[in-house]
Amino acid sequence: MSSLTAIGFDADDTLWQNEQFYRMTEARFASLLAEHAEASHLSARLLEAEKRNLQHYGFGIKGFTLSMIETAIEVTEGRVPASVIRQILEAGREMLSHPVETLPHVRETLERVAGTYRIILITKGDLFDQERKLAQSGLGELFDAVEIVSDKTTSTYERIFTRHGDGPARSMMVGNSLKSDVVPAIKAGSWGVYIPQPQPWALEHSEAPVGEPRFKQLVHLGELIELLEQID
Repeated sequence: MSSLTAIGFDADDTLWQNEQFYRMTEARFASLLAEHAEASHLSARLLEAEKRNLQHYGFGIKGFTLSMIETAIEVTEGRVPASVIRQILEAGREMLSHPVETLPHVRETLERVAGTYRIILITKGDLFDQERKLAQSGLGELFDAVEIVSDKTTSTYERIFTRHGDGPARSMMVGNSLKSDVVPAIKAGSWGVYIPQPQPWALEHSEAPVGEPRFKQLVHLGELIELLEQID
């Protein structure tokens, strides 16, 4: 039996596009409030609101939309027109209905590892939105388990890899976030595979655990097969 038996995959910006839609919506938000503040100032205030609101709304588009509304009220000192609030809400709804765009090498990589390893989708965010994206992606049948969690911590990976695998030591987590996908998985005893994307969210920043023997970095998901061959 292979020493590695289970692989967890992040969803947003690992399997399909996500962050670019946030940045596009943020640019639209900045244009709506251009007469009140510079785009850079709005971005900083929006990021502050997102950080404050994570504990209340969690991760995802709904919390982002509420943070945009809160920021609009703050920067206009309560004078933001109802028409702007309506357009912010429309932008949020458009994000929630945007077609899923899978990233390169995703399907063929998942098809190759399915059956050899137990593969688990481990994603955080709004339950309905994550379920929608998984269904639209057409990838759902490839996973042995799906875990939609409120946050990704060391205990999250310990629990999931024990429930769906042979424990963290015989598992691997693959994702685009060092903070959520890689560092806590390694702390749990798993392998952590980092696949960076060009538009990382500022609140997901973390230093790479370069000295950790179970840390690996790939250019794209297609390189995972060769890495698995090396590990096994």
